[in-house]
Amino acid sequence: MKNVGIVIVSHSAKVAEGTADMVRQMVGDEVPLAWCGGNPEGGLGTSVEAIMQAIDRAWSEAGVAILVDLGGAETNSEMAIEMIGEPRANRIVVCNAPIVEGAVMAATEASGGASLREVVATAHELAPA
Repeated sequence: MKNVGIVIVSHSAKVAEGTADMVRQMVGDEVPLAWCGGNPEGGLGTSVEAIMQAIDRAWSEAGVAILVDLGGAETNSEMAIEMIGEPRANRIVVCNAPIVEGAVMAATEASGGASLREVVATAHELAPA
């Protein structure tokens, strides 16, 4: 069985890339991983199209957990999931967790073969109460 994929979505391309780099160095290639950040002009923001492409790059039949930094990234990730549609949409979850810590912990859990539900629960444990 394939491991759950991780997508990192940040308003900053550098934050997204740096977080993905940390994840890759900690868990290697065990987990399908993709990131996106910034707007098409190179400034701060997120793009539904870029998020959809990142989901495709990290796609796993086990599911995909998306880690986001700010509200706009969450909104655009939800729109991307909606546009992807069923049957894949029900295997994609946006995690409400700190982006760096959440991505590292989710990927660590995923690298051990955890289910999407377990990966998301691990990320959510890091969210402030």
